[in-house]
Amino acid sequence: MGASVLSAGQAAWILFGVFFALLGLRVPVAVALGLACLPILLIEPHLWPMVLLQETFNAYNSFILLAVPFFLLTANLMNVGGITDRLLRFSRSLVGHFPGGLAQVNVVLSIFFAGISGSSTADAASQAKLFIEAQRREGYDDSFSVAITAVSAVLAVIIPPSILMIVWGGVLTVSIGALFLAGILPGLLIGLAQMGTVHVYAVRRGYPTYPRASLREVGASLLVSIPALMTPFIIIGGKIFGWFTATESACIAVLYAGTLSLIVYREMGRSQLYEAFSETGKLSAITLFCVGTASAFGWMLAFYNIPQALMSGVMAWGMGPIATGFFIAGVFLVVGCFLDAIPAIIIVGAILQPSAMQAGLHPVHFAMIGIVSLAFGLVTPPYGLCLLISCAVAKMRVVDALKDTGIMLIPMLAVLALLIVWPDMALLLPRLIEPDFMR
Repeated sequence: MGASVLSAGQAAWILFGVFFALLGLRVPVAVALGLACLPILLIEPHLWPMVLLQETFNAYNSFILLAVPFFLLTANLMNVGGITDRLLRFSRSLVGHFPGGLAQVNVVLSIFFAGISGSSTADAASQAKLFIEAQRREGYDDSFSVAITAVSAVLAVIIPPSILMIVWGGVLTVSIGALFLAGILPGLLIGLAQMGTVHVYAVRRGYPTYPRASLREVGASLLVSIPALMTPFIIIGGKIFGWFTATESACIAVLYAGTLSLIVYREMGRSQLYEAFSETGKLSAITLFCVGTASAFGWMLAFYNIPQALMSGVMAWGMGPIATGFFIAGVFLVVGCFLDAIPAIIIVGAILQPSAMQAGLHPVHFAMIGIVSLAFGLVTPPYGLCLLISCAVAKMRVVDALKDTGIMLIPMLAVLALLIVWPDMALLLPRLIEPDFMR
């Protein structure tokens, strides 16, 4: 094969220039990624347009990615089968007596939901329907209700099982079991930060509080919730102890959620089952289409060695692990505002990986910095999918919710900074529970 017609710099200008131009024309991200590849495929004599289809198909031909639709189906089965309602009752008995009781329940339910679904968009859609109107009736401000619903939904991609962890592990060859364990402490700390934010808001604005539940009420709500609460232990425990792979754990989650909904709780009929499958099909198609075109875009970057060209100057700075961690977080925070997290992992994660390795960041620590940073993009415009969903349910403009959303992100950013300077936040549990994952 002869030399390429285009240099790395020329190819980068064409790829990113066309991509951002299409985004400016409001072309969907997944479509823009694919179309951005076409000019180079037509210019470069060593390539041809069928490469786009080949690389897109190669991305789909992955056993690991089968976990994505199964975890989405698990979340939808929870919503239509009565599982979410029981977790809501248990959450209210635990924290309903805290200042801003209903908003506190919103956060705690997101923590429980995150341990089962792995999808922030599914969480945002279900939580918005459950809480926004209820909080309106209790006197909460609309902007606050939308903001806390949106920011709590991002926990689903940080607390395992997370679809982003599965994609990251598959694309960048990192142990998914280690990522599952690494996400527990950061996710819980961010959840606590959100609860503290709700407390401050509730005290300052006089939001209502529920009476404290008796021990009997807590016990009763726990008893009916135990089958649902077992789901994350089955999923994560099975993966950690080697009983099944990430994809198999997603299948087990579907079977378990279906059994609870159909046999144990008996709240899912034929119409609800059809609704769950229909919604899963839509979300899976959108998610996996992004994976396919992002993988083709990433292949084009690799063909011209663009990641090495982009990061050569950064590597020359000689940054240490902490400075590199903040640099990586900053890049992902900016990229997350414009790009879906999955293509960001495939494209930007591959570009930043050499810098992380040179600085001595552990691959699991690097992954958690990237995943937590990308989670912010779910609530920051112009992308901000969780914020868009919550605003759509509340029938309000995004701009009206930005102030409270920004305030709620401040303590979350503090947790992200702590994650960067204290790697054991991510690495402690994997080292203690399953050191083999860290090799």
